[in-house]
Amino acid sequence: MKVILTETIESLGIIGTPVNVAKGYARNYLLPQKKAVTDTPQNRRIMEQAKAKFELQIAKEREFAQEMAQRLEGVECQITAKVHEEDRLYGSITARDILDALAAKGIELEKRMLLLKEPIKTTGTFKIPVRVYQKVEPEIIVTIVAE
Repeated sequence: MKVILTETIESLGIIGTPVNVAKGYARNYLLPQKKAVTDTPQNRRIMEQAKAKFELQIAKEREFAQEMAQRLEGVECQITAKVHEEDRLYGSITARDILDALAAKGIELEKRMLLLKEPIKTTGTFKIPVRVYQKVEPEIIVTIVAE
């Protein structure tokens, strides 16, 4: 089903773009939540008229994301964990552990923003990208130290 987004949805696209989605997703989530409208000629005209407002909103979002990326770039946090033989951890360090360490430094992020592919299972220093906005991904440095 073809819909036009009325707000930016990270997994689909930015505001004002027409996208193809599953019918159930559109009917049960996007349309009732007013996150999208059906792609009809009338709705397309309305969205074109509101395009300047959308572009202003996108510019503000991008500017905010750039500021946040500058603050996050190079932030370092240290996590201590119990270590087994050969620098292997007993458990693993997950995104939740990293978020807790960052929260202790006063940096609040959402779990979905951390692009941690798999849990960390060894000691060392790791660079982890953080998706702040589309194509804006500063890296934070996480150091895992033996307890």
